[in-house]
Amino acid sequence: MKIIATIAAIIGFFQFTFAQGEGIYPLASNADLVKPIPMKSGSETFDSTFIYTSDTLEITLTKSILDDFSKDHFQKYVADYTNPSVTFDKRYKLLDRNTNLPLPLNTEYSNIPTYRRIVSQASGTSVNEPLPSDTIKITNFLVYPPVYDETTVYPPYIIYDTLDFPNDPDTIWQVPPFFVQDSATQFFANIQDQNAYWLDSYAYHNYRFAKNPWTLGVVTFDGLDENGYPYNFGSSAVGLADVLHSKPIDMTAVNNANEVYFSFLYQTEGLGDIPEETDSLVLEFFAPAVNQWFRAWSTIGGPVEDFKKVHIRIQDAKYFQDGFQFRFKSYSGLSGSLDHFHIDYVHLRALSGAQDTLFKDFAFVYPLGSFLKDYTSVPWDHYKNNFTDKMTDSARIFVRNGSNIPENSQIGEAWVQYGGTTEGSFPLSTLALTNQDPVQNYQPRTFYESFHDFSAGYHFDETKTGDYQIFDLHATATSPFAQITLNDSTVGQQVFANYYAYDDGSAEQAYGTTGNQSRLAYQFTPYESDSLIGVQMHFVPSVQDVSENLFLLTVWDDNNGKPGNVIYEDDFFFPRQPKYENERNKFTNYYLKDTAKLAITGTFYVGWRQLEADKLCIGFDRNTINSNKIFYSVDNGTTWPNTSFEGSVMIRPIFSTAMDASLGIKETVVAKTQFEVYPNPVNDILHLKVDDNQYKGAFIFDLQGKLMFEIDATSTEINLESMTNGVYFVKDIQSGITRKIIKN
Repeated sequence: MKIIATIAAIIGFFQFTFAQGEGIYPLASNADLVKPIPMKSGSETFDSTFIYTSDTLEITLTKSILDDFSKDHFQKYVADYTNPSVTFDKRYKLLDRNTNLPLPLNTEYSNIPTYRRIVSQASGTSVNEPLPSDTIKITNFLVYPPVYDETTVYPPYIIYDTLDFPNDPDTIWQVPPFFVQDSATQFFANIQDQNAYWLDSYAYHNYRFAKNPWTLGVVTFDGLDENGYPYNFGSSAVGLADVLHSKPIDMTAVNNANEVYFSFLYQTEGLGDIPEETDSLVLEFFAPAVNQWFRAWSTIGGPVEDFKKVHIRIQDAKYFQDGFQFRFKSYSGLSGSLDHFHIDYVHLRALSGAQDTLFKDFAFVYPLGSFLKDYTSVPWDHYKNNFTDKMTDSARIFVRNGSNIPENSQIGEAWVQYGGTTEGSFPLSTLALTNQDPVQNYQPRTFYESFHDFSAGYHFDETKTGDYQIFDLHATATSPFAQITLNDSTVGQQVFANYYAYDDGSAEQAYGTTGNQSRLAYQFTPYESDSLIGVQMHFVPSVQDVSENLFLLTVWDDNNGKPGNVIYEDDFFFPRQPKYENERNKFTNYYLKDTAKLAITGTFYVGWRQLEADKLCIGFDRNTINSNKIFYSVDNGTTWPNTSFEGSVMIRPIFSTAMDASLGIKETVVAKTQFEVYPNPVNDILHLKVDDNQYKGAFIFDLQGKLMFEIDATSTEINLESMTNGVYFVKDIQSGITRKIIKN
């Protein structure tokens, strides 16, 4: 998918965050949701669509509605027209105006008068006689039930009758006829799922966009629809965006209860985009008797803060009826993942009170991360050959005490399953859970980020066969008080494939560097020496479509913790382009030139050198923090500052494994080549120090990638005296190694 928009059109609308030479940007789509938009059998018709009749939820003195979004309580619409309970209504486009019965299936009409043309060749004259018209009822199937209009129609042909040949008139048919008999079928199904509270899913149920949420899971409102696409592509339009409707609720049982309250939590921005003050989140209540929605609460945008509580007393008699509903609506930018609002812990109940916020809960607030040290994923053969000391000693666990008083600490547990069988477990110690010593209590309404040592007693079983492994991760923490238990546990997965990864597979924003020839380098230290065969990248669409821009895949060695010499770089003649992957955890594989292999020993860096000034928007995971591994340069690799943003870029180096055969990777290994240039800076003669048995010549490029000189394989020097002073690049043809020179 390409998001076509120009900076000129939207520069004043989007809110970006920049540092010198780098920036993070809002997403133009949501890879978790993006899927083909379902098409109906007839364009713009109700044909083969479903109308659902919802079941009704109920509120009583002892029964409430509570959704903390730790689980999925969104209604699924999966009816099949072949189900015995499904009914249907078949309607026809053309009806007899007197009987309202459908006209025959082969009926065709024109919308303009037609005629019989009588021609006399002998006299040279012709006469048009109108063909008889008719009046029928016609509909367009745009809405159900269809609306019919009486319309005058005509035969869909013209007759040419030549008097000189009276028995041989010609009939000329319209192609195609304007009105053709057709049918459309509307299907009906009843919803019966008391575990589903919400009728629609325009807003996004997720576990990753809120900052320090109070429970596991939130619902996020932005400018994307339920399919992950902008409501209004490539524009600066602001208006009604996501809407979230509850199911109908029977409130008659609490009609005489004086204390009926509706409560929820909300947050602006979170880990997404800051909503402006002109953006808003609105809550409305529906009164069935008058068939009308009424505003109950609203807020405006602003920068991220802790979740805030909203506690609304419901008193008006018009709401205590069967068919009451509530809904949330956001008004924001409509062209991307913009202007985020998040809600949590929606609770409708009786026998409450003004003093009762009812957010007393002890909960995990994020899914589990990796149990490995440093990485979220590593190649399986690297792990099984080097499994010692690879389990993390600082697994991050996030919990929150939602009580308004200190609560006793409890010991929890984390464990690993493979194929449903538990293989190992770790205690979540009391002191680690609370980050307090020696006080062993959870402080009131406090978010806790703790780190746990999983490095002893268990490691992932290295004897398992195969090239790809998945282990299921679980954790639970015993609640210190009686409350909701759904969010007392959390899960994750440990994946072993053929790549190294720091990210969790999801992008909350886009990251990029700006400037011609700017560079991005990502640091990795593999478990063992091996051959690099390529790099996975997850590019995401943002405010500009840069999928036509060019970059050179680049690999550097290590220079005291920063990128050093270039050990691989693409040819200028074969640059790469970003490819947008609109699916969570889906990456594009960029293999090395000629599907070769590059020997890697110790720390190295992968990334790119971009040829245009525009940012290349790589996915930026804000839930895993590896900023100290991200380096960028806007001065041709002279300096390499760390990023100033917290997160992980979604770049993963691919290593040679037993999976190579299915990928078509060649067995040729790129050997390290000696390639140096001197003097540097240079005034006239530039000398090249090379491996004689491998040297095949070199290229010299300017900063824009323009080829200036080609040095053939018989020469290791060139006179640059006539060149303009500036910065240039000398590239060894055989190895791809590139050196920067300064011409004085």
